[in-house]
Amino acid sequence: MRRSPTRPRAALLVLLAAVLALLLVPERLAPGERHTGGPTAADPLPLPDVPSGFFTGSDAEGVRRISGAEAWLGGGELTVGHTYLPGDRWSNIEGHPELFAPWARWKAARPGRLFVLNVPMMDRNEAGLTDAEVRAGLRRGAAGAFDRHFRALGGGLVAHGLEDAVLVLGWEMNGTTYGHRCGPDPAAWKAYWRQAVGVLRGVAGQRFRFDFTPSRGRDAVPWSECYPGDDVVDIIGLDAYDQPEGLSFEGQVTEEYGLAHHVAFAKAHGKPVSYPEWGLFRNGDNPAYVRGMLDWFAAHRPVYQTVTDYCPHGVWGCADNPRSAEVVRGALGAPGRP
Repeated sequence: MRRSPTRPRAALLVLLAAVLALLLVPERLAPGERHTGGPTAADPLPLPDVPSGFFTGSDAEGVRRISGAEAWLGGGELTVGHTYLPGDRWSNIEGHPELFAPWARWKAARPGRLFVLNVPMMDRNEAGLTDAEVRAGLRRGAAGAFDRHFRALGGGLVAHGLEDAVLVLGWEMNGTTYGHRCGPDPAAWKAYWRQAVGVLRGVAGQRFRFDFTPSRGRDAVPWSECYPGDDVVDIIGLDAYDQPEGLSFEGQVTEEYGLAHHVAFAKAHGKPVSYPEWGLFRNGDNPAYVRGMLDWFAAHRPVYQTVTDYCPHGVWGCADNPRSAEVVRGALGAPGRP
């Protein structure tokens, strides 16, 4: 398989960091703990000092549902609010008070809360754009054609008191789902990311952090080929769902461009990690996977992690996953909850 060129010293750093990442996985993730016949929800360990959240919806209703998830956790506090901008048209990518205002009120209500916003890099982002259309759009973006939209977005966030938001720009670029995908022209994608970050950093009053977040695994293109540079990335994230069918958690750690590679890559680039999206998927109610992810967070201390909480991924908003739900409640719930 084609790999991106790297300098020998950088490659050695990635290899050494990968070994360290594997060694740091707690003993509870023994080789026998697989998604079939794996552990039950017994004795779930707490997840200390890792900012956590549930994605419960994008609008004001999503903000209101956070308190319901906290009650379900027995009083455990969710300190991360995570939402998405629609990618259908540029006016929505610029953002609206109807979206920003409820999140701004939630964030201001208690010190220490973190607001995370996924930002599309292309309009018609889920309209099945062809590679040629994507390539043309990326090149236009790199040339500054969309600067005004990102400037409007940044100004709106600052005006609502969300000037320190984490912006997950062009997420899952290594796949084929979105119009802002990297594969048709990685060089143009990287140049466009740099252009957008430059515009957003130029907004008066901003303190944004930029999160580069591919999906776990190789997908359509190795995500390292899309990395735009240390000077324009603050956090290296990973969206990591329980897929494909039959892959154990250990396989998700060790696969090409998997969890261990992600931690190693971030370490080599001097960046912290995050997990903006994760949850159940192809293997049903899988407490071994959930416990594996939570133990991984405890070992590697991400800037934040957010559960995608709707079916089939979720645990509070999806009654199909009761065993996994108990693991999450044990890790994120208030101490001494019933």
